[in-house]
Amino acid sequence: MAENRPSIAVKRSAFRQLHETGCFVIPNPWDVGTARYLQSLGFKALATTSSGFGWTKGRPDAAKPRDMALAHLHEIVSATDVPVNADFESGFAHDAAGVAESVRLAVETGVAGLSIEDATGDAARPLYDLDAAVARIRAARSAIDKAGGDVLLVGRAECFLVGRPDLEETIARLKAYSRAGADCLYAPGIRTREQIAALVAGVAPKPLNLLIGWASELTMQDISALGVRRVSVGGALARAAWGAFMRAAGLLAAQGRFDGFANAASGDELDSFFRDDLAKRGPA
Repeated sequence: MAENRPSIAVKRSAFRQLHETGCFVIPNPWDVGTARYLQSLGFKALATTSSGFGWTKGRPDAAKPRDMALAHLHEIVSATDVPVNADFESGFAHDAAGVAESVRLAVETGVAGLSIEDATGDAARPLYDLDAAVARIRAARSAIDKAGGDVLLVGRAECFLVGRPDLEETIARLKAYSRAGADCLYAPGIRTREQIAALVAGVAPKPLNLLIGWASELTMQDISALGVRRVSVGGALARAAWGAFMRAAGLLAAQGRFDGFANAASGDELDSFFRDDLAKRGPA
């Protein structure tokens, strides 16, 4: 018999509550199986990863059509009972009206939150100018509000990822996105304690999302003490899986060796987990 599943409204409310106090981890699955497994570990929310999902489709990050991304969001939301935050890249549009339309469609998938980046994808002009970036956030905010207003909007400043590691510019952009209606702020690429503390203070009282996509000396206790509200890992879990796969496949191809399988999960363990998980969920 299928378990009672929380409604979209309940998941969205729970997601907002998570951002009010404390510090939580929001890991990033890249397909239904990884999403279900992460949920089983007790994580209170999940976030999609545009890079991790792109690789499953044989595409680099930020090289997928909007319809493909929306279908993925719907699939992950439908497969899980916890809130899902969408890595919605740059909104799949350059102009504010296009961002608003994309956000409207994303809200319809049932996500509890979504992020909009200010990166253009153009190496010659890597970031939208501030006025345009703010207009895009305002458009996303308006689309969410028209749909009921319960989806959490995350404004992202990509400065550190596009070769402009300017902390002052990053904080100025995040403050502008906050004023434009972003509920949570995010600057991927920030690494040091001093940078993190400056961002937390700069966006207060809004919550800050911190990306930890590498082996870091920081613990969740350290991060919480700095005032961060949530921590995501981006494509790091997907890259960890790809790393194991590439090493094992490389040994097999180059040396005819099978010892790359030494640390593989057992098929019985995986089958047991998904058999039990499927039984809990009941028929589709």
